[in-house]
Amino acid sequence: MNGADTAFVLISAFLVMLMTPGLAFFYGGMVRVKSALNMLMMSFISLGIVSVLWVLYGYSLTFGPDTGGVIGNLDFIGLKGITADSLTEKGGIPVFAFVLFQMMFAILTPALMSGALADRVKFSAWAVFIALWATVVYFPVAHWVWAEGGWLFDLGVIDFAGGTAVHINAGIGALAAVLVVGKRIGFKKEPMRPHSLPLVVLGAALLWFGWFGFNAGSALAADGSAATMAMNTQVATGAAVLGWLLYERLRHGAFTTLGAASGAIAGLVAITPAGAHVNAMGALAIGVVAGGVCSWAVSLKFKLGFDDSLDVVGVHLVGGLIGTLMVGFLAIDGAGGLTQFGKQAVGAGSVLGYSFVVSWILAKLVHKTMGLRAGEDEETSGLDRSYHAETAYDFSAVGGSSSGARPGGAAHRPGGAHDEVATAGTGGQLTDKKVDA
Repeated sequence: MNGADTAFVLISAFLVMLMTPGLAFFYGGMVRVKSALNMLMMSFISLGIVSVLWVLYGYSLTFGPDTGGVIGNLDFIGLKGITADSLTEKGGIPVFAFVLFQMMFAILTPALMSGALADRVKFSAWAVFIALWATVVYFPVAHWVWAEGGWLFDLGVIDFAGGTAVHINAGIGALAAVLVVGKRIGFKKEPMRPHSLPLVVLGAALLWFGWFGFNAGSALAADGSAATMAMNTQVATGAAVLGWLLYERLRHGAFTTLGAASGAIAGLVAITPAGAHVNAMGALAIGVVAGGVCSWAVSLKFKLGFDDSLDVVGVHLVGGLIGTLMVGFLAIDGAGGLTQFGKQAVGAGSVLGYSFVVSWILAKLVHKTMGLRAGEDEETSGLDRSYHAETAYDFSAVGGSSSGARPGGAAHRPGGAHDEVATAGTGGQLTDKKVDA
């Protein structure tokens, strides 16, 4: 056993675990007060559900001996046959360290989808949906991409840390679920701005920090590949912040805090599949493109009419596609070129098609059997009280309402401070439509 590599992978696993509560803060700050706790719980519950499923059968289906290039078998069900002394096939680190590290990826991926469905999903139905989704979508796709014998792995698709298996997978799955659930009450009619930008920035900072474990840790060794990935993660993320803010300033006339935080996430997403295979200038290019294009992409929901509450599609799907495709041309050491780009396109396209169809079927199944959509009264009054019997903030001490909005206050008064151009409240993009504050 290599002690240094083992410690590196374990610490990376801990960093990736931090990303899920970081995501909860990031999403939780972007919703309205009445559903802030529900948004936190939609991410947090994945820590419980997927941890259990991963040990029972998830690891075996993902990294067990290959069956037909599409799924692992059940040799490792319940982690059977793995001991403290078991090392990975390449040696160096204990199998349990690898199991733990990959568990954190499996936890985070379904949690990413929660932002698209904010404010309008039954909590119990959401829990069932992510259990089904992890089983039928994530475990097989992760096997395709990362397991020896997986058909995309054998094809030579570059996905160092999860552009296809995590971000494209979650982004397109979220879109499918959104189309089943439908729009929030008041979508494009009422302002739905973030209730706490400080929470959004805190969440983005935790995600950025944890992402070093996500990306560099995927090297599974404290080596040059990990160092390259860590450097490129920072470079691409910084460039994406600038790219998003530049587009935002040119298009809408402002540099927003929400835009800076969202740009950082876009850059992190885009460099995830590519960072170990490009140089610093390649990472810079990926980051700038991701920042600008994702900033534009989040406005598509208003044009196309789907209600992706917190821009999971615009950031994770689009960002994942940018990183997955651009590495086809930017990969160093002679790997880049038209042939590699074709392989990347096959990888992205296959995950898009499979995940969309199966995610739509699963969402439809849950919706038809137990109801995925919250009731109208529950949605209107807020999901925190309806499903958790709690509220994020206690306004009684200052005489305010539990919803956090004072009747007649700036939050609802026509002609308020933001009546010229209001933020969409979802991922930092400003809308083109004038609305009352």
